[in-house]
Amino acid sequence: MAMKVDRDKCIGCESCTMVCPVGAISMVDGKAMIDGEQCISCGACVGECPVEAIAPEATAKAEVANNEGKDIWVICELDKNDALPVCYELIGAANGLAKKAGDHCCAVIIGKDVAELPAKMIAAGADKVYVIDGAQYTDYHTELYTDAVCQLVEDYKPSALMLPATIDGRDLAPRIAARLHTGLCADCTAVDITDDNLVAWTRPALGGNIYATIVCDEHRPQMGTVRPKVFKALEPDASRTGEVIAFTPVDRVENKVEILKKVPNAGSNSIKLEDAEVIAAGGRGMGTQENFDKLAELAGLFEKGAVAGSRAVIDAGWMAHSQQVGQSGKTVTPHIYFACGISGAVQHISGMKESDIIIAINKDATAPIFSVAHYGIVGDVNVILPKLIEKIKAYKG
Repeated sequence: MAMKVDRDKCIGCESCTMVCPVGAISMVDGKAMIDGEQCISCGACVGECPVEAIAPEATAKAEVANNEGKDIWVICELDKNDALPVCYELIGAANGLAKKAGDHCCAVIIGKDVAELPAKMIAAGADKVYVIDGAQYTDYHTELYTDAVCQLVEDYKPSALMLPATIDGRDLAPRIAARLHTGLCADCTAVDITDDNLVAWTRPALGGNIYATIVCDEHRPQMGTVRPKVFKALEPDASRTGEVIAFTPVDRVENKVEILKKVPNAGSNSIKLEDAEVIAAGGRGMGTQENFDKLAELAGLFEKGAVAGSRAVIDAGWMAHSQQVGQSGKTVTPHIYFACGISGAVQHISGMKESDIIIAINKDATAPIFSVAHYGIVGDVNVILPKLIEKIKAYKG
């Protein structure tokens, strides 16, 4: 959307020229002039103009495609013939959204020999389950899965699609969106329904300094990926009933990939961060990479313990990105979260604030991490941590 200057209102103060980040505004005959080709429509000039002479230029609203679409779908991701926990979380969220919108909550399963899964999806909150079952879907394949979902969407025309913001989900979602000529809001941390029955997708923006709420009012289906651990799954209800719909896509994509071998992901944690019940996380206050050995020792005292880090630690190369907690990492909700030497930037806090118990250790008594901690210890983490480990060992002994 281009910006337009009302030259009758413009007083030639040049305020707008100083805030334009791309130099698209110049003064012509004492009045502001915007170069439409250079303008990126950031809106900085709109808020800066003291006489409200600059405003977005009105454009005709596009006709909504597939505006008859109904129902909110969750595209499930499988592992060892069961859906990932995040899928049950999203089904619970979609169930609430669908009730608000007067639609159905639907799950989509793609895989091989998945006959037992629809009942679990219905118990988790799905009203309908679409099943695409075939040997070619044994393992995730971008082209095959994209084509299968798009054919299903073209036939049944949903209002919205939700996908998990996992590695595969982040690969699949943009391909589906591009194929269907619709929008995609990625890495959401909240969803809701507007008064117009549109899905409101909320995600961090500008490095996590603000949250943006986005609606897709001109195209269908509305699409978004949602991070694991953002929602809690509903309690399974075996008495629920629902409809199971088998769908067979037309074979129009050739499988050009052959999987020769599967190798487990080599990382510092034996379990995924999002599945850990206890997380020992370290920040720049740990001092050196070697000091993270103590965090590994702490995490190892618990059956489902894992080690994590803040963005500063990941940027320093001390840990792998898969171990990062925060807005540009993972959202976690363990039973216990040890925040060691982490100051508590808002980006990090947003990724762990829902933990049941947060224990913070930091030598700065004013560190923001203490604002969300249930227990706080002020002091040098590298002095306190060994003592804490010995106390836990003694208690367990």
